[in-house]
Amino acid sequence: MPNSQASASTSPPSRRTFLASTAVAAAAVAGGVPLLTGCSTEEGSGKGGTTSGKELKNLLPTYVASKVADPDIPSVNGSSPGYTKAPPAAELVASVKGKPGHGGSYTMFEPLWGTPPPKNNAYYKAVNDALGATVKLQPQDGNTYGEKLGAVLASGDIADIVVIPLWEMGGRIHGAVSAKFADLGPYLSGDKVKEYPNLAAIPTAAWQMSVFGGKLRGLPMPSRPLGSVIPYYREDIFTKEGYHVPKSPAQFLSLAKEITRPKSKVWACDDMWWSAQRFFGCPGEKPYYWIEKNGKLVHKVETENYLEALEWCRKLFARGYVHPDAVAGKANDALTRFTSGQTLFYNDGEAKWYGATFEQAGPNPDFRIQGMDWFGPDGGDPVIYLDPPAQIWSFLNKNLAKDQIEEILALANFIAAPFGTKEQRLIDYGVEGVHHDMKKGVPVKNATGVRDVQDTYRFIASPQASVAYPDFPRMVEDYCGWMRRMGEFARKPLFYGMQIQEPNRYASLYTPFEDLAKDVTRGRKSIKDAQRAISDWRSGGGDRLRDWYAGLLDENGGGA
Repeated sequence: MPNSQASASTSPPSRRTFLASTAVAAAAVAGGVPLLTGCSTEEGSGKGGTTSGKELKNLLPTYVASKVADPDIPSVNGSSPGYTKAPPAAELVASVKGKPGHGGSYTMFEPLWGTPPPKNNAYYKAVNDALGATVKLQPQDGNTYGEKLGAVLASGDIADIVVIPLWEMGGRIHGAVSAKFADLGPYLSGDKVKEYPNLAAIPTAAWQMSVFGGKLRGLPMPSRPLGSVIPYYREDIFTKEGYHVPKSPAQFLSLAKEITRPKSKVWACDDMWWSAQRFFGCPGEKPYYWIEKNGKLVHKVETENYLEALEWCRKLFARGYVHPDAVAGKANDALTRFTSGQTLFYNDGEAKWYGATFEQAGPNPDFRIQGMDWFGPDGGDPVIYLDPPAQIWSFLNKNLAKDQIEEILALANFIAAPFGTKEQRLIDYGVEGVHHDMKKGVPVKNATGVRDVQDTYRFIASPQASVAYPDFPRMVEDYCGWMRRMGEFARKPLFYGMQIQEPNRYASLYTPFEDLAKDVTRGRKSIKDAQRAISDWRSGGGDRLRDWYAGLLDENGGGA
């Protein structure tokens, strides 16, 4: 998980930064560590690695909901369920009988955002003992994971279990998944998954995104529906200063002027480009960057919404409302600027809601952040597109024997245990008295737990995403409330839940627009430059890519 100890960056927030912050949060539960700091598909292939609805029906595992613990805050409008209380240890349920493993030993290659725990620590030993097998973790720096992953896949010296995030699926890695990893369909498709009840309780949409090259290959980490970008604000300071939360882009600019006091080292916000796109109803990132208008696919960059978002964000920078360090592109310090009160608005992934709350609980007990409700361009209802239902997967080496695959799936079933189980308490908190202590009925990690009990095992497989932070129940209520409200306006993007690999000749078409947005919002380039770039995109392959996606839409009966 990106944390406060990460090396400084000189580039503004990237798509990868937000995706990592969001997807990893699905693995973080109550008392978790603070989340702060090949082969290619043939280009002529019509499906680009996608699978039609009829084929999917035969591939996907049967869904059987977990009945372990009813949430304190049920799902509304598709929101994730919330848990504000922790069951006493004596009331925890065992979702797995005995030890699932049979003495096997497996290597696991995975990303880690933070300081790796010591090898052979007591947490690893406790988990491996409970598993009845050994998982030898090989954590890698999450910030450079893609480079190492590509080299490993190309070398052929591949671990038994390999974790790959969605944002690393570019280039040849997506195609390598089909060539290097096992087909799990014979073990999990249909009712076969019932052998592994915790895996059966993973939502179907997450399994749908686990189909690569026409085969069920991934074990997913389900995502929350709207957490990739959240516009945070300092509710404690707003209350103290009497500020009112804006309800339109125009009100935001007016409040930003009121807040900004450079002599007092206070600016309204950090770089808000990612929020700007949602204020103006832009669709999401690849492959969700299309909308359908008058029977034709229109790319995000071709919409007036996109240009309006650029122009609004440009005004924030031009009027001096953005912190100068953000103007300079020091993205990794954004959270520090926010928690120190130098900025009052800040956008990032959902992991920061708990991470910042955890970090500030001791030194700043009055600290409280909120997610600002999205609004439309004129202050009306927003248009919000759902995030992918899964963004991280683990894959099993295709050279593993059948009994080894079955053993790893049994381990994954243990690790995917939901909130309220003995397995979940162990995976997320370690051993009581060693890694955590019960305080006021809540498990709280001690220093050893914070160091060692990180979200390493959860990358193998995770339960349905929830908001389970009983150490900060008010934060759970705040986040679930925000999701419930925003869920009313959420819609599925085109190609929702589809695992798409664009032909290689189009793979880099969209890449220049991230730098272009930075240049336009900071005044280094103009809106006219953006319009020229859009025209170049069309003639340089964008129109052909549009036709390719239109073919996918037709093959899949009009999309999600």
